[in-house]
Amino acid sequence: MTTTPVSPAPGKPGSAGPAHATRAGGLLPADPVLRLATVLTAVNSLGNGLYFPLGVLYFTRIVGLDPTAVGLGLTVAGLVGVAAGVPAGRAADRWGARRVGALLWGGTGVATAAYTLVHSYAGFLAAVICATGLQMASRGVQGALYADVLPAATRVEARAYLRTVTNIGMGLGGALGAVALQLDTRGAYVAVILLDALSFAGPALLLPRLPLAAHVRERALAEAGAPAAGRWRAVRDLPFLAVTVLNAVLVVQYTLAEVGLPLWIVERTSAPRWTAALLMIVNCALVALLQVRAARRASRVPGAVRAMGWAGLLLAVSCAVYALSAGLSPVWAVVALTAGAVVQVLAEVLSAAGGWTLGYELADARAHGVYQGVFGAGMSAGMMAGPALVTVTAIAHGAAGWAVLGAVFAAAGLAVAPAVRWAGRDGDWRGEPAA
Repeated sequence: MTTTPVSPAPGKPGSAGPAHATRAGGLLPADPVLRLATVLTAVNSLGNGLYFPLGVLYFTRIVGLDPTAVGLGLTVAGLVGVAAGVPAGRAADRWGARRVGALLWGGTGVATAAYTLVHSYAGFLAAVICATGLQMASRGVQGALYADVLPAATRVEARAYLRTVTNIGMGLGGALGAVALQLDTRGAYVAVILLDALSFAGPALLLPRLPLAAHVRERALAEAGAPAAGRWRAVRDLPFLAVTVLNAVLVVQYTLAEVGLPLWIVERTSAPRWTAALLMIVNCALVALLQVRAARRASRVPGAVRAMGWAGLLLAVSCAVYALSAGLSPVWAVVALTAGAVVQVLAEVLSAAGGWTLGYELADARAHGVYQGVFGAGMSAGMMAGPALVTVTAIAHGAAGWAVLGAVFAAAGLAVAPAVRWAGRDGDWRGEPAA
């Protein structure tokens, strides 16, 4: 059954129209719902940015665990997080994304704080599985939360704005985390961990204050007393699963920037090591400048499909440019790597915007929790598989490996169009149409 989207009434929470989704009221958006979401995102991303550069070093240098064992533990924790995504989404459908999201964020904060009590490998495993599992499970719930509190007409643009806030917060947090790295004391590490824990636990208390969007309230009234939709349908929806897998392949690009390029720079090029930091700065700055614009062009299904196709092709181009950096002089290697990074950023903002739109528009609006749980689990799986895929292709085989990786990206991006056409064959039950 297709429902007609309800236009939010002016002046009510969640009522920002398309042109006002990210319009600033001072330093924050004018819309009260997006303003509160911005504060929650900024606090959490600042805490994550603080912890990101020193998390592994805390367990190896301060706690004294073996680096290989730590890596294995993180992998196990990631697998638990992937598996938890769909049940967490189902719970969000049953008890509400705001309530479940608050529990997951609060639990992540408690588990993160427990890192400071770790003195053995068993304690490390228990803490990291809980923290990582809960955090990864919350990704799909966050997608369902945005579906519940943001109007369909502005949802993708608002997510793009929040991603920009995330990048800024992570960047600032990373800069502050560098201070703790320089101090290199247990006290400095513990302080950062506790601040990261608070960045989850604090915002968790505010999540239930986000009001439901008008179309969600209207749908709840219309469906009161009606039979429940097939809440597990997402795991049997083959077209949606196909799009989820293709999006997961494109998500590998994130680990390309975080894992592949630093290894490539050190092992295969003559570029100075600081080039890896330069490329990360370029990435964060350009994402902040371009993400909202890209989202506006991909806020409907046809635009999202085109964005995903172009993203795959641009990633293939960036892989080719990275491959060319080997054998160049230091200066030209930096130029080539920077050029590749710029092309990759264009692909990143397009694929992110396209993925958000397709993840919502191909889902049954009556079961956004489990659908976003499936979509989020796919993204988590792509990021987990990314380091191994990049290592066995580009790092192990040089230009030939880059060619294979680029071909995989291009094929995934171009395959989105037929997958979406397949999904459109049974569009009679799908929820809110693109605004």
